[in-house]
Amino acid sequence: MSGPNGDPHVALGPAGRDGGDEDGDGFGEEEYAAINSMLDQISSCLDHLEEKNDHLHACLQELLESNRQTRLEFQQQSEQHSEGADMQGPQPPV
Repeated sequence: MSGPNGDPHVALGPAGRDGGDEDGDGFGEEEYAAINSMLDQISSCLDHLEEKNDHLHACLQELLESNRQTRLEFQQQSEQHSEGADMQGPQPPV
């Protein structure tokens, strides 16, 4: 089985049980090195995804705050416009 990027071949079947099996668990030093390499790559990918997620979260927080500010400004302008129309009173028909 090879890793997602074509990394070292890891034999999991009987072929991996031949030489270099000091522990009797079916894996030799090369297989452990290959597995560690794949785990390191997975960890690196997860770290990268976490960084992207953090960046995306920060961008969304900024967008949310910007939208809140815009909504408040719009409400204030709307209230000022309403107060200005109320102060002028009803317009006489022409």
